[in-house]
Amino acid sequence: MENKNTIKWGIIGCGNVTEVKSGPPYKLTEGFELVAVMRRDEEKLKDYAKRHGVKTYFTNADDLINDDNVDAVYIATPPDTHKFYALKVADAGKICCIEKPMTPSYAESLDIYKAFNEKNIPLFVAYYRRSLPVFLKINEWLKHNYIGEVRHINWHFSKPASELDKSGTYNWRTDSKIAPAGYFDDLASHGLDLFNFLLGDIKEAHGISLNQQKNYTAKDAITACWLHENNVTGSGTWNFDCNDSIDKVTIYGSEGKIEFSIFHENAIILESKTKCESLFIKNPKHIQIHHVEGMRDMLIHKNFTHPSTGRSALHANWVMDKILGNL
Repeated sequence: MENKNTIKWGIIGCGNVTEVKSGPPYKLTEGFELVAVMRRDEEKLKDYAKRHGVKTYFTNADDLINDDNVDAVYIATPPDTHKFYALKVADAGKICCIEKPMTPSYAESLDIYKAFNEKNIPLFVAYYRRSLPVFLKINEWLKHNYIGEVRHINWHFSKPASELDKSGTYNWRTDSKIAPAGYFDDLASHGLDLFNFLLGDIKEAHGISLNQQKNYTAKDAITACWLHENNVTGSGTWNFDCNDSIDKVTIYGSEGKIEFSIFHENAIILESKTKCESLFIKNPKHIQIHHVEGMRDMLIHKNFTHPSTGRSALHANWVMDKILGNL
């Protein structure tokens, strides 16, 4: 692939995630330019393009993908369309970043991975927590063996059902045709991918999943256990209609423990025989900025190995499908 000093990006799907979290970093990162956006709703598309200072916009994704001025494509649509668009980007021979999860299933993600891998085209997935300073600090604690040998990791995540959840009003995140496991697909994927990053890939996973509350068609209650390649055991519980909002991860070691949250902005806590520390590390306003800068460093400066690629995201899909009993 041609070595460029500037890579021009187009975005397919200009929804909420691209307003602050992910869209602006493609403009703010030196070496990247956001040159085109696509959305089927023309009125909303024009409004987005105007507010974000993007001159070129399309209502047809094929027009953006095949625009000679676009070098790379960020797919920010709901996950059921990721494969459809990603394969078109691969056919066009262009760099791609896909919003997480890569697709709703391991099988579809594998198709995407193969398409890019066979052509040796860079593929990234927006598991940006691998690049956030707060989780890099936890990784540093682990690398220094402050808690000794890691034994087990547990994540408890629960939250009350929202008024939208209870209303019966349509929401793609809880539509079993788009996100079969509902918020588990959308949220738990972040944590499970991060655990692969912090502790090594999960090699075995099992789970129980069901639609417990019947608020919508997707699953809403999941419990799981797993095993990492280094024989660290893991367990998790996710429930999306509890009376309390809990987001607590604990990594247990032979000489201490580390506590943190995946989504709640809390202090990270290290308690061990040799070191005790509590740190609050605020996330950046544009939460994907470090993820996007990492892509720049890998693609242009060639001095960085990005932590979130098609391969790592594919494995996250494998873990989720194993937990959901799909594999």
